[in-house]
Amino acid sequence: MTSTQMAALRRFQGIDDTGCRVFQDSLELVGRRWTGAILLAGVRGARRFGEYRAAVSGISDRLLAQRLKELESDGLIERTVIPSSPVQIRYAPSSDGQELMSLLQPLIDWSHRRRRDGSVASPDGSVPV
Repeated sequence: MTSTQMAALRRFQGIDDTGCRVFQDSLELVGRRWTGAILLAGVRGARRFGEYRAAVSGISDRLLAQRLKELESDGLIERTVIPSSPVQIRYAPSSDGQELMSLLQPLIDWSHRRRRDGSVASPDGSVPV
């Protein structure tokens, strides 16, 4: 192990049990199926339910509605009701949701590099771009 890797590991030695639980809760929140795709759709401009549905291919209406409610209760999505006829509902990442996506940007970049490098292949064996 390099000295840089050792130094990085030492940073984590001071984390106590509470810190571990808080971190695990955050990982479970981010790791829920569709959460990342929904937040990414929001920062890319989706605002109405149909726009999220179009941006997150493969998710059912029921599950999208459920995840939007969960993300709202977790403070990552803000829901705004616009009194019109018919009533419009808009969703947008909150400041916490935007901060989370900025923290995940290096992971998104890393994922793209892995795919381009051929490290990750799709189930049919091809390497998606």
